Amino acid sequence: MTNTIDSTTPVLCTVYRSNREAGLYVYVRRAEGLERVPVDLLTQLGPTSEVLTLQLTEDRKLARVRATDVLAALADKGYYLQIPPDFNPARFSLGG
Repeated sequence: MTNTIDSTTPVLCTVYRSNREAGLYVYVRRAEGLERVPVDLLTQLGPTSEVLTLQLTEDRKLARVRATDVLAALADKGYYLQIPPDFNPARFSLGG
């Protein structure tokens, strides 16, 4: 699978929530699932629950993040980590 994302083509995206850390969500391509998310990050997230699957385009309105940022991260890393604004990093290590 190619890592480029055509901005005119919707990306089928699945969102998972961390059951350990409130407000942490991971966006991934539906076809890849969590396979490109680093193991150490998955360990920190703990158990996850699938909460949403959507067609993501650059102009899609999302609650806390910009769709363009999510699409860029999906193309670059294969996932996007949404962190809540009141996140306490002392309780959680995101790794490097």
